[in-house]
Amino acid sequence: MKMKKIINRRAKFDYQFFKRLETGIALTGAEVKSVKAGHIKLAGSFVRIHNGEIWLHNAYISPYAYADNRDYEPSRARKLLLHKKELINLEQQIKEKNLTIIPISCYTKHRRIKLEIALARGKKKYEKREAIKKRDLEKEANLGMLGIDRN
Repeated sequence: MKMKKIINRRAKFDYQFFKRLETGIALTGAEVKSVKAGHIKLAGSFVRIHNGEIWLHNAYISPYAYADNRDYEPSRARKLLLHKKELINLEQQIKEKNLTIIPISCYTKHRRIKLEIALARGKKKYEKREAIKKRDLEKEANLGMLGIDRN
């Protein structure tokens, strides 16, 4: 079963990325099957460091259809797997620079599920408006080059 890359598109719009990291994620067997089938939503999810461990919160993994899902909680906190040095480095940067950690994408690599996280800063409203304006201008230019009139 080939998994497509699941991307958190909202994160790119809401945050400015500084450093990206690839982490493992601790899942149950049924969750692994569900994620490999592409049934994970990263929108609205976030990462927190608590008691020397890093956790993914609010990521929705749909229940696997062929598993016993009586006590299954789709949005439970899941532990991320990082080296201790990377974790300490992240924690220092968060405190010093007032940054946050957000999940960007989920994919498989060598038959293992990986989560790409980023050290990020939230964009201000005016930065988001500028991004929308720039995107619209690029669209207009591309349509003009193709000879398509928008009106």
